[in-house]
Amino acid sequence: MASHKRLLAVADHPARAVVSAFVAAIAIGTALLILPWSSSSGQSLGFQAALFTSTSAVCVTGLSVVDAGTHFSGFGQAILLLLMQLGGLGFMTIASLIAIVVSRHLGLRMTLLANRERSALSLGDVRRVLRGVAFVTVMVEVVISVVLAGRFWFGYHYRWDKALWHGVFHGVAGFTNAGFSLYPDSLERFSTDVIVLAPLAISVVVGGLGFPVLVDLYTHRHDRKWRGLTLHSRLTLAMTAILLVVGCVAIGAAEWTNPATFGSRGAIAKATMSVFGSITPRTAGFSVVPIGEMSDEGLFATMVLMFIGAGSAGTSGGIKISTAAVLGLVVWSQLRGRSDVGAFGRRISERATREATTVVILAAGAVFTATVVLLATTTSVPLTDALFEAISAFGTAGLSTGITPTLSHVAQFVLIFTMLIGRLGPVTLGMALVLNRREARVRYPEEDPLIG
Repeated sequence: MASHKRLLAVADHPARAVVSAFVAAIAIGTALLILPWSSSSGQSLGFQAALFTSTSAVCVTGLSVVDAGTHFSGFGQAILLLLMQLGGLGFMTIASLIAIVVSRHLGLRMTLLANRERSALSLGDVRRVLRGVAFVTVMVEVVISVVLAGRFWFGYHYRWDKALWHGVFHGVAGFTNAGFSLYPDSLERFSTDVIVLAPLAISVVVGGLGFPVLVDLYTHRHDRKWRGLTLHSRLTLAMTAILLVVGCVAIGAAEWTNPATFGSRGAIAKATMSVFGSITPRTAGFSVVPIGEMSDEGLFATMVLMFIGAGSAGTSGGIKISTAAVLGLVVWSQLRGRSDVGAFGRRISERATREATTVVILAAGAVFTATVVLLATTTSVPLTDALFEAISAFGTAGLSTGITPTLSHVAQFVLIFTMLIGRLGPVTLGMALVLNRREARVRYPEEDPLIG
């Protein structure tokens, strides 16, 4: 009876149900990818590699122990695409969309599930956000897929079916920020092709903003100064612009004279690669240069971008740019001796600052743990490569210096768990695992310890 009640409690908890749904999707994806006809050779991929690939696809990361373009058959690639779509939109979001279409009614439990998974701003906005998800997803992915397919067909003379499939696959991978590519060198062969890189960069940015921001922008599309935008939307847009500029300058400066990455190209090509290199590390995982050949400064800048990630309630991992913005505002307020934290004429609640601090601490702990395990279980892995891999997994960025296939089974399992944490968020995952939540009945006297 006690176990039955606990199972009911788990089912009724939105955060816990979302974690369960993601785990179920990963399990189904693993079962499908392990089938012989998912492989181009007709041989089973193996449980370890199938689990890793399925987790990476559902968590829209892009890390892989095999080459997706050559190892998987058409069926296997289609499974990958489906898993990316499920993970990018959110398992509960898709279920809610089906409920809307079929019954035109969204129940309270499904609303709560969608609210937790997409981190929607309020319960009443969930239905509007979900409809916006469907519209934005279809429009962006169709447009990007058509542009890419046309470029592959006319510019690179692919067969029409190959051009269409490569366009659709990379269009979905771009918008969902999954970063999987059908090419062994990711997008290095297109490093100077603006027609390929620009649509993908736009789709990555749009997908990374988060659906509440997109809905907010659409709602206030007639307001030229966007005065009605929420604080979350303003912080997300401002931080996106700041990180784009700072990341572009940092990566460009670090790699401008590196002969293994930018050095042999012209100024326009270098500028294009700098912009693309500042966009994709924050969640997408496409690369136009060999990551393992980047300078230490370039790797560090990339790691910072991966750790921060993109917008909340979108397709990214990491701590999220709104979290980074809140922490930055906390530091700025402390330096100015102000008790309140605010921006754009709004005061940020103490609860939000506590949540931001908690997210960063848990994220740092996850990255530290993963890095230590990688170093301890895999021989001859430099600290920089191990740290880069751990941050990439947590930030669901999918970039790698090339060590992923060489990692031990234990290290790969740790990365699997790290990807899941990075996709769902440390706070959501922590809430899902806590079965007994109790309110404090006693409040103790307040006293401040010495800080610093």
